[in-house]
Amino acid sequence: MAYSPNPYLNSPITPARPRMFSSPLAQVIWTLVPLVSFSLLAAVPFVVAAVKGAIKPWLAAVYVVAEVGIFVFSTAVSGNDPKNWAGLLLVLLMLVATTHTALLDSEKIHIGK
Repeated sequence: MAYSPNPYLNSPITPARPRMFSSPLAQVIWTLVPLVSFSLLAAVPFVVAAVKGAIKPWLAAVYVVAEVGIFVFSTAVSGNDPKNWAGLLLVLLMLVATTHTALLDSEKIHIGK
């Protein structure tokens, strides 16, 4: 009787999803990018994550479009009006991008991965 190997036991293991951060220090540095740059570089971590394959490209595109839209809006309405929402939008972009950058490698979040 000839030995027949089981194809399920000998099949290669499916590779894991690529990671954005190689170490905890890298995660801290990438998370600080939107915060330190005052949201000027808010989309950069997402573009890098899309290039690495950690997230889908459409998610990076959403961040790029949102960042450009907020900057265009804040430039268009800039002035001395106390009811100006431009500063609030920039702070919200900074906080949202910082939070989402910290969650890029989280296994609990599946949107855009």
